[in-house]
Amino acid sequence: MSTASGAAPGTGGGAVPSRTPSAGARPLTRLTGLLPRRADWAPARRGPRRDLTAGLTVAIVALPLALAFGVSSGLGAAAGLATAIVAGALAAVFGGSNLQVSGPTGAMTVVLVPIVHEFGAGGVLTVGLLSGVILVGLALARVGRCIRFVPTSVIEGFTAGIAVVIALQQFPAALGVGASDAEETWRVAADAVASYAASPDAVPPVMALAVAALMLSGARRWPGVPFSLVGVAVATAVAELAPLDTARIGALPAGLPAPSLDFLDLGAAGALLPSALAVAALAALESLLCASVADAMSVGGKHDPDRELFGQGVANLAAPLFGGVPATAAIARTAVNVRAGARSRLASLTHAAVLAVIVSAAAGLVGRIPLAALAGVLLATTVRMVEFGSLRAIARATRSDALVMVLTFAVTVALDLVTAVAVGIGAAIVLALREIARTVQVERVPLDGEDHGEEEPRLLAEHIVAYRFDGPLVFAAAHRFLLELSEVSDVRVVILRMSRVSTIDATGAQVLGDAITRLEDRGITVLLSGVRPGHDHVLTTLGIADHLRRDGLVFSGTPAAIARARDLLTSAGRRREDPLGAPPAPTARR
Repeated sequence: MSTASGAAPGTGGGAVPSRTPSAGARPLTRLTGLLPRRADWAPARRGPRRDLTAGLTVAIVALPLALAFGVSSGLGAAAGLATAIVAGALAAVFGGSNLQVSGPTGAMTVVLVPIVHEFGAGGVLTVGLLSGVILVGLALARVGRCIRFVPTSVIEGFTAGIAVVIALQQFPAALGVGASDAEETWRVAADAVASYAASPDAVPPVMALAVAALMLSGARRWPGVPFSLVGVAVATAVAELAPLDTARIGALPAGLPAPSLDFLDLGAAGALLPSALAVAALAALESLLCASVADAMSVGGKHDPDRELFGQGVANLAAPLFGGVPATAAIARTAVNVRAGARSRLASLTHAAVLAVIVSAAAGLVGRIPLAALAGVLLATTVRMVEFGSLRAIARATRSDALVMVLTFAVTVALDLVTAVAVGIGAAIVLALREIARTVQVERVPLDGEDHGEEEPRLLAEHIVAYRFDGPLVFAAAHRFLLELSEVSDVRVVILRMSRVSTIDATGAQVLGDAITRLEDRGITVLLSGVRPGHDHVLTTLGIADHLRRDGLVFSGTPAAIARARDLLTSAGRRREDPLGAPPAPTARR
């Protein structure tokens, strides 16, 4: 709300010079707006017990997932735990959602595995640090709200693709064989099957399938029980008591390592930048989608998308310092948090603190967990990731939605996630523009009563016709409009009714100018009516129809345009000349 004469509100009306932040101060102002606030913790002060209980519940669910995703990423279980602790705590403090839980995720491991193969562990940590810088930049640029433009068909397609890729990644551990060096996930799975066939062992696949079956069946009957932890605990106990010769996680450090920058490889930063962009894009996409899910599950929940990007950026800047992998918000853990009764950030912070205690007190016990059991946890997770009802609904909705979803899914499995999202969004845009082009109409329509519709037969007899546009006049539909309007015949005056044009871009404006030129070249006078101010700005800027303005042939409404058309015809009839005279010179028609 502005005040007169630059007076500041609440100063009694005295003249105070208005202060507009300078260009240099704007980034600092934006940064200040992204920092934590005291109000963030108001819900925690009202009911801390529920948040503490929810945080403990989430930690129990998150422990096996953090271990599994750390192993699946290629950096080991310790990296997964470090990520869950450091990123979970910092994202809770700096993020834009009160209910979100962050840490290592399956989608992120899909992106990290090729980086490990090419650059090693140091490359992954460097990518995490670079992605944190990118995420902070995205937050300062206020691009968080762009998530609303990602189509549902793309989201469902790449989510299903991620689930398939994660499942394929578990084949070596589930079958008890070593992973090959192949970059393609499907090839790694195929090599694992071939190795297992050469030397089969029933224990690892049975253990993995048993854990997965326990999680899936138990969650249906008792959704509040953390069956992932139960399954891992039972598998570990059986492996210890039997004893079974199965691969284990291995020794874990007791507590977090000291922060270090020794991993940083600035020489490879240029080569790692594309991977960092991919990781940042995935972290932003998954975190903002997760925040939207959390809002929908809670009462009155509303996240700040730019602060959420900032929080994820801070988390990814810090996690690599402790040996952690890039992090993002986790939908499964966030859903558990909400269902457990969380109301504030205290729950997410508690989850990180509990994991830190477990790492310090039970690192030796955690290191005895069989890898096959963790593979079973992730296999069950992939099944629960996919909403089969949503996939069926989208497949039946429209052919365009089905095509985009299938295409995104296929590219995710065959190539990578970022390429899949880009291809999916690109395909969705092309198909949407095609539909827009089909909806645009330019047709001769009856004049309504306000436009003197009773005079229409006489106007038509006098070779005056009005064409009305409906819809957006943009590049996707402009040339179709030109072809249709070029078929006008046996008329002397054409009135182009522009009041129902919803939007117009540069291409549409240029094509409109071409249509006017073609009509005038055939001796037809063109009048415009109902041009909106915003559209008139586009036409004026591009120099479209300037000669019509000079000649007084642009009108606010159709009735005035009809009256002018009849005056022109009457004047021409009196002169007994060419009805409307020679058309203006071509150079004056733009």
